Amino acid sequence: MNISPSKLNKFLMIKLPAAYFTGVRTKILNNTTCIVTVKHRWVNQNPFRSMFWAVQGMAAELTTGALVMRKIKESDKKISMLVASNNATFTKKATGVITFTCNEGEKINEAIKKTIASGEGQTVWLNSNGINEEGIEVSSFNFQWTLKVKS
Repeated sequence: MNISPSKLNKFLMIKLPAAYFTGVRTKILNNTTCIVTVKHRWVNQNPFRSMFWAVQGMAAELTTGALVMRKIKESDKKISMLVASNNATFTKKATGVITFTCNEGEKINEAIKKTIASGEGQTVWLNSNGINEEGIEVSSFNFQWTLKVKS
Protein backbone atom coordinates (compact mmCIF):
# COMPACT_ATOMS: atom_id res chain seq x y z
CA MET A 1 0.00 0.00 0.00
CA ASN A 2 1.39 3.40 -1.01
CA ILE A 3 1.49 6.34 1.35
CA SER A 4 -0.46 9.12 -0.37
CA PRO A 5 -1.43 12.66 0.66
CA SER A 6 -5.05 11.63 1.27
CA LYS A 7 -3.98 8.66 3.43
CA LEU A 8 -1.64 10.91 5.41
CA ASN A 9 -4.43 13.42 6.01
CA LYS A 10 -6.72 10.64 7.29
CA PHE A 11 -3.84 9.41 9.47
CA LEU A 12 -3.57 12.92 10.97
CA MET A 13 -7.26 13.00 11.77
CA ILE A 14 -7.02 9.71 13.70
CA LYS A 15 -3.49 9.67 15.15
CA LEU A 16 -2.49 13.36 15.32
CA PRO A 17 -5.72 15.30 15.79
CA ALA A 18 -3.91 18.47 16.95
CA ALA A 19 -2.25 18.73 13.54
CA TYR A 20 -5.48 17.93 11.71
CA PHE A 21 -7.65 20.42 13.62
CA THR A 22 -5.10 23.20 13.24
CA GLY A 23 -5.28 22.77 9.45
CA VAL A 24 -2.08 20.88 8.58
CA ARG A 25 -2.63 19.14 5.21
CA THR A 26 -0.36 17.13 2.94
CA LYS A 27 -0.58 18.28 -0.68
CA ILE A 28 2.22 16.41 -2.48
CA LEU A 29 4.27 13.33 -1.62
CA ASN A 30 6.59 11.68 -4.11
CA ASN A 31 10.06 10.07 -4.12
CA THR A 32 11.94 13.29 -3.47
CA THR A 33 9.51 15.84 -2.09
CA CYS A 34 6.75 16.37 0.44
CA ILE A 35 4.69 19.56 0.50
CA VAL A 36 2.37 20.43 3.39
CA THR A 37 0.24 23.55 3.80
CA VAL A 38 -1.40 25.18 6.78
CA LYS A 39 -3.57 28.29 6.80
CA HIS A 40 -3.36 30.87 9.56
CA ARG A 41 -6.67 30.76 11.44
CA TRP A 42 -7.99 31.66 14.86
CA VAL A 43 -7.45 28.10 16.15
CA ASN A 44 -3.73 28.08 15.31
CA GLN A 45 -2.69 31.64 16.11
CA ASN A 46 -0.55 33.07 18.87
CA PRO A 47 -1.34 36.27 20.83
CA PHE A 48 0.49 38.30 18.15
CA ARG A 49 -1.99 37.33 15.40
CA SER A 50 0.33 35.06 13.50
CA MET A 51 0.63 31.29 13.33
CA PHE A 52 1.84 29.63 16.54
CA TRP A 53 5.36 28.25 16.14
CA ALA A 54 4.30 24.74 17.19
CA VAL A 55 1.76 24.54 14.35
CA GLN A 56 4.51 25.49 11.92
CA GLY A 57 6.65 22.80 13.54
CA MET A 58 3.97 20.14 13.07
CA ALA A 59 3.67 20.98 9.38
CA ALA A 60 7.44 21.08 8.90
CA GLU A 61 8.00 17.81 10.75
CA LEU A 62 5.30 16.13 8.65
CA THR A 63 7.14 17.02 5.42
CA THR A 64 10.28 15.26 6.65
CA GLY A 65 8.55 12.42 8.50
CA ALA A 66 6.25 11.54 5.60
CA LEU A 67 9.27 11.20 3.30
CA VAL A 68 11.01 8.98 5.86
CA MET A 69 7.88 6.82 6.24
CA ARG A 70 7.55 6.47 2.46
CA LYS A 71 11.21 5.49 2.05
CA ILE A 72 10.99 2.94 4.87
CA LYS A 73 7.90 1.42 3.24
CA GLU A 74 9.72 1.22 -0.10
CA SER A 75 12.71 -0.52 1.53
CA ASP A 76 10.48 -3.43 2.61
CA LYS A 77 12.45 -3.61 5.89
CA LYS A 78 11.35 -2.98 9.45
CA ILE A 79 13.11 0.25 10.34
CA SER A 80 12.45 2.43 13.36
CA MET A 81 12.40 6.21 13.01
CA LEU A 82 12.61 8.89 15.67
CA VAL A 83 13.37 12.60 15.81
CA ALA A 84 16.51 12.98 17.92
CA SER A 85 16.94 16.73 17.62
CA ASN A 86 15.54 19.78 15.87
CA ASN A 87 16.04 23.50 15.49
CA ALA A 88 14.20 26.31 13.80
CA THR A 89 14.51 29.92 12.76
CA PHE A 90 11.66 32.37 12.27
CA THR A 91 12.15 35.32 9.94
CA LYS A 92 8.67 36.79 9.38
CA LYS A 93 5.17 36.61 10.88
CA ALA A 94 3.36 33.58 9.50
CA THR A 95 -0.04 34.68 8.17
CA GLY A 96 -2.14 33.44 5.27
CA VAL A 97 -1.31 30.04 3.77
CA ILE A 98 2.15 28.76 4.64
CA THR A 99 3.65 26.03 2.45
CA PHE A 100 6.32 23.77 3.93
CA THR A 101 8.55 21.82 1.58
CA CYS A 102 11.15 19.12 2.13
CA ASN A 103 12.85 17.84 -1.02
CA GLU A 104 15.59 15.70 0.51
CA GLY A 105 14.35 12.22 -0.34
CA GLU A 106 17.76 11.21 -1.68
CA LYS A 107 19.41 11.86 1.70
CA ILE A 108 16.89 9.46 3.26
CA ASN A 109 17.68 6.79 0.63
CA GLU A 110 21.37 6.97 1.55
CA ALA A 111 20.70 6.72 5.30
CA ILE A 112 18.38 3.73 4.81
CA LYS A 113 20.92 1.96 2.58
CA LYS A 114 23.62 2.49 5.22
CA THR A 115 21.49 1.24 8.12
CA ILE A 116 20.43 -1.87 6.16
CA ALA A 117 24.00 -2.64 5.02
CA SER A 118 25.67 -2.04 8.39
CA GLY A 119 22.92 -2.90 10.86
CA GLU A 120 23.99 0.26 12.69
CA GLY A 121 21.69 3.16 13.40
CA GLN A 122 22.01 6.18 11.12
CA THR A 123 21.06 9.82 11.47
CA VAL A 124 20.00 12.21 8.76
CA TRP A 125 19.29 15.94 9.02
CA LEU A 126 16.32 17.07 6.91
CA ASN A 127 15.22 20.63 6.25
CA SER A 128 11.74 22.06 5.68
CA ASN A 129 11.16 25.70 4.78
CA GLY A 130 7.90 27.56 5.34
CA ILE A 131 7.02 30.01 2.56
CA ASN A 132 4.09 32.44 2.62
CA GLU A 133 1.80 33.34 -0.29
CA GLU A 134 4.15 36.14 -1.38
CA GLY A 135 7.01 33.65 -1.74
CA ILE A 136 8.81 34.90 1.38
CA GLU A 137 10.35 32.43 3.83
CA VAL A 138 8.73 32.74 7.26
CA SER A 139 10.48 29.83 8.99
CA SER A 140 13.03 27.10 8.47
CA PHE A 141 13.08 23.85 10.44
CA ASN A 142 15.74 21.15 10.66
CA PHE A 143 15.01 17.69 12.05
CA GLN A 144 17.58 15.04 12.88
CA TRP A 145 15.97 11.66 12.23
CA THR A 146 17.46 8.43 13.57
CA LEU A 147 16.93 5.27 11.55
CA LYS A 148 17.69 1.72 12.65
CA VAL A 149 16.79 -1.71 11.33
CA LYS A 150 14.63 -3.49 13.89
CA SER A 151 15.89 -6.87 15.04
